[in-house]
Amino acid sequence: MTGRREPVTAAGAWNTLVRGFKLSPELRRGLGVTLLLAMIATGGKVVVPVALQVTFDRGLLTPAGVQPDVIIRYCLAAVAVLAGAAVAGYFMNRRLVEATETALSNLRVRTFRHIHDLSQAHHDAEHRGSLVSRVTADVDTISRFMQWGGILLVVNLGQLVLATAVMAVYSWQLTLVVVVTIAPLVAVLRWFQQRLSVAYDLVRARVGDMLTAVSESVMGAAVIRAYGIEDRTNRRVRTTVDRYFEAQYRAGRLSAFMFSSGEVFAAVALAAALALGVVLGTGGQVTEGQLVAFMFLITLFVGPVQVATEVLDQAQTAIAGWRRVLDVLDTPADVADPALRADGGRDIPPGPLGVRFEGVRFAYPVRGRPHERGPAVLRDVSVTIAPQSRVAVVGETGSGKSTFAKLLTRLADPTQGTIRLNGAALSDVRFDSLRERVIMVPQDDVLFDTTILGNARLARADLSREQAQLAFTELGLRDWLDALPEGLDTPVGERGEHLSVGERQLVALARAYVANPDLLVLDEATSAVDPATEVRLQRALEGLTRGRTALAIAHRLSTAEAADEVLVFDQGRLVQRGHHRDLVARPGVYRDLHASWSARQTAPAQVGAQAHVAR
Repeated sequence: MTGRREPVTAAGAWNTLVRGFKLSPELRRGLGVTLLLAMIATGGKVVVPVALQVTFDRGLLTPAGVQPDVIIRYCLAAVAVLAGAAVAGYFMNRRLVEATETALSNLRVRTFRHIHDLSQAHHDAEHRGSLVSRVTADVDTISRFMQWGGILLVVNLGQLVLATAVMAVYSWQLTLVVVVTIAPLVAVLRWFQQRLSVAYDLVRARVGDMLTAVSESVMGAAVIRAYGIEDRTNRRVRTTVDRYFEAQYRAGRLSAFMFSSGEVFAAVALAAALALGVVLGTGGQVTEGQLVAFMFLITLFVGPVQVATEVLDQAQTAIAGWRRVLDVLDTPADVADPALRADGGRDIPPGPLGVRFEGVRFAYPVRGRPHERGPAVLRDVSVTIAPQSRVAVVGETGSGKSTFAKLLTRLADPTQGTIRLNGAALSDVRFDSLRERVIMVPQDDVLFDTTILGNARLARADLSREQAQLAFTELGLRDWLDALPEGLDTPVGERGEHLSVGERQLVALARAYVANPDLLVLDEATSAVDPATEVRLQRALEGLTRGRTALAIAHRLSTAEAADEVLVFDQGRLVQRGHHRDLVARPGVYRDLHASWSARQTAPAQVGAQAHVAR
């Protein structure tokens, strides 16, 4: 999700903002009222220099001397206006915060939902930390800008317009000097804007890299300690932190220089106006009160220009974050739910499930460039799996057998060809129908941070305790469950880390059993359990798979020996199919695999026998 980038120009930044606002209608809702409140709040600031001018000219420097009643009257009027402006400012801020948080909460959820509409292949090609940062850190940068920079932008825009109007009433000559002096700053800001856009794009990318390194190190803490690679891991994390620091520091230096340039232009404008004001004052073209008021108005005029440099800094961060969020949303939802289409998709036709692959080809996205595809890992696969048959899929590592299972469960879509379930194209099947009737138990199935019962209920929300206990009993796992300290209420921890690898697979199998699918896909889900548990599970799986279509990715060829049919993959192609006894009897990939597996099984037994004789 890093391939499509808008040109880093003012137009590109503006287009990003426009698209962002279109995606968040809550930001536009009631905007007119908010702007009206902003103008009222801004008007309070302009009242101060006006009150000073009137006080000087009509209350202090009058032919009749000081006029206390005039001074008090105008001061009270100014206080009343300022109080009203403060109330308007409160409601303006409240409206902006409410609109911002509502809009960005919805944007966060929408981005998260879209990530789940992307295929597993896209997820594999993208750093997890980068995906997480799109939903968290990148949206946070938008939120900070809208609540701080957005408020300042609205208020200061109104302040700039009003200050200019009042300045022009007092003296068009002084106003012209100020505008001409400040005008070059616009070109300077544009130059900085282009470079800040590049700088903050890099900052957001570095945030994703840093999150990836940190999350991997936290999740892999046990492996890191086991191999004694703490120093190497710390260096890797430190490298990503340093790269983020360098990117942030480079952007910060640009921001600091840009803000200083605003200070310089402000000082020049103030000095030029003061000098000309003295000249005009000696000629009687401006009064003393008008000149004092004009100095305050220049501050109100220059203030928004100076603040604009800070707002621009925050805006570049927000635009970079918005661009990364839009980059996710622009990625085609290649495994989106057909229920969201105009035709609403379709359900899998009733009856025992049969599967057909028709000329299927698949290539994974390139790591870091998910819009590009690498070499094909499945080539021209055409095969029919009969309903209620038990099929084993075998092959060397990297032969394409796990990809075959991912495509069948629609964790990814073929780059070419069609997959059908009972004649229905898989890409047309609604997710609720697919997930109800097709379940996959991967080798490294994930448990969520709840109890064993909570994980079982992921398959069926209305599952009672009695039904869960019955499921474990029917799988032959009741004795294991009863041996746990809290039984069904045993917490499994984050990703199931409170349980052993084998125990996690037991819970995952029970969860699949509870779902009661018509098609069960097993990625050798019993490979990590002890021999005694494996015997029990194999017996339970015999009952689980009876009467339904079952496909097992077989890392142990004992699974293939018990299957109705074996599919043999080699270098992405389906090269053999048939029953175990037929395949092992003729030369080919399967017989070689079986011979190698049999030798590995025999070797430990021979070593054990030799050790016994030696004793």
